Amino acid sequence: MIDLDHLANVRPSHRQYEWQKLELYGFVHFGMNTMTGRQWGTGEEDADLFDPVDLDADQWAATLRSAGIRGLILTAKHHDGFCLWPSRHSEHTVAASPWRDGRGDVVGEVADACARHGLRFGLYLSPWDRAEPTYGSGTAYDDVYVGQLVELLTGYGDIFTVWLDGANGEGPNGKRQVYDWERYYRTIRALQPDAVISVCGPDVRWCGNEAGQTRPDEWSVVPHALQDVERIAERSQQVDDGAFSRTVRSDDRDLGSRTALAALPARAGDLVWYPAEVNTSIRPGWFHHPDEQPRAAEELFDIYQHSVGGNATLLLNVPPTRTGRIADGDREALAGLGRLVDGLRASALTRIDHVTFSSRPAPRAVLTTLDNDVGHWRPADGDTRPWVELTFGRQTLDGVVLKEQITVGQRIEEVRILIGDGDAWHHVATTGTVGYQRIVRFHPVAAERLRVEVVRSRLAPTLAAVVPLAASPDKG
Repeated sequence: MIDLDHLANVRPSHRQYEWQKLELYGFVHFGMNTMTGRQWGTGEEDADLFDPVDLDADQWAATLRSAGIRGLILTAKHHDGFCLWPSRHSEHTVAASPWRDGRGDVVGEVADACARHGLRFGLYLSPWDRAEPTYGSGTAYDDVYVGQLVELLTGYGDIFTVWLDGANGEGPNGKRQVYDWERYYRTIRALQPDAVISVCGPDVRWCGNEAGQTRPDEWSVVPHALQDVERIAERSQQVDDGAFSRTVRSDDRDLGSRTALAALPARAGDLVWYPAEVNTSIRPGWFHHPDEQPRAAEELFDIYQHSVGGNATLLLNVPPTRTGRIADGDREALAGLGRLVDGLRASALTRIDHVTFSSRPAPRAVLTTLDNDVGHWRPADGDTRPWVELTFGRQTLDGVVLKEQITVGQRIEEVRILIGDGDAWHHVATTGTVGYQRIVRFHPVAAERLRVEVVRSRLAPTLAAVVPLAASPDKG
C-alpha cells in the first residue's frame, strides 16, 4: 500500500534545490592521463611527464560559459593518484613536476578562474588511488583520503559539489579498499555544508549511464535503497575498455512510478528525494585524445533538452589538451550549444493576453516566466481535472516548458497539451513526469491558445511555469 501523503510530500533539501537550479555544469578531466594519452593511469607515471606548457584556466572557464554552463567540476585527482594541487599527503603531485617550476596549483588556478567568470566550483577526488602505498590497508588509507579532502575543502573557497564514484578497478586479485563513506560524508558536511555529495553520495543520483541518455520519466522521489553506495559502485565502470561511456542499461527504466514503488518490499519502499544527474563527455573519452572528434552542437542540445528538460541536470565533460587549452573544435561545439540554449529561452512567449484556470486563479506572472523561483499555481481541493489555459496572439508553436514547484514535492504523473486555433482544439502531446522542468516538443502548429491538463497526479499538483515556445521561422 502506497501512502500518497508521504509520496507527494517528500521534498528536496535547500542544497539539492540550489544544485538543481544550476541545470547545466561542466566536468573537466585533466591530469596525468592527458599527458600519457590513457583513460586510466597506472600510478607509476613519472611526475616529470606533467608539463602543460600553455595551461589557461581562464580559457577553460570562458569556453564553458559560452555554452551556458554554470559550474565546473575539476578532477583534482584521478585513479592514477596524481594530485593537481601540492598535497601534503602525497609526493605524487604537481609539486614534483616541472610545470610552473614545481610551484603550480591547477586546483587553485581553476578555482580563481571560476570566480572571475561567474562559475560555481566543484571537485572530483577519486577514492581509488593507484599511487598511494596505503591503498587497500583500511583506515590508514582513509586517513590519507580524508586529509586530501580537508585540503581541498578548506583551501579553495565555496564548493558546490563533491563528486564521488566507487571506482576500484583492480579486480578480485588486486588491492581491495573498503571506503569509509560515512567518514567522507561527515568531513564534507562539516567543511562545505552547502555542497551536494554526488553519485556515491546522499544528494545526487547517477542516472545509470555515461552516454547522456535519460529515462522517459525521471522521478526525484525514489526508494532509499538507491542510495546504497556499494550497489552504485558495483554498477560503475570496472574495466577501461572504451565501451562503458556509451553503454545504456535497460533494466531500470522505471524507478519511481506508483507501480514500481508498489512492487517493492516494505522497507525498500522507504522514500527519499534523490534527483538524477546525466553525465556524458563531449568526446568519446573522458580525457583528451587528439584522434577523437567532439559531438556537434545539435547533438549536445538534444541531450540538453532531454536531461535538463527531463527533470535532471546535465554534467558535460570538456577535456583540455595536453598543452592545457580546450581545442578549437570543442570550443566551436560549445559556443553552438550556447546559441541553441539561448535560442530556446528567446523563443519563450513573453506576451500572454490571458491566463485562465480550472479553479483557484493565480496571478498571470506566476506561470509565464522560465525564471520563476517562488510562485506557483495549485488547484482547489476537489478539482479532479486541473487545467491552465493561456491565450495570446496567433503564433506558430513547437513546444512548451513546464515546471512544478518542487520545494513542495514532485506530484505530476501525466499531462496533456492541447492547442487552440479558432474554435478548434487539437491534442499535440502527452507527457508523464514534470518535476523541476519538462521541455515538451511537438510538430510546429499555429495556435491562439494553449491548454495544459493534469490527467494524473499525487494529490493536488503544482505548476510554477507554463511557457509556450515559438517555432523558428524555418520550422513554421
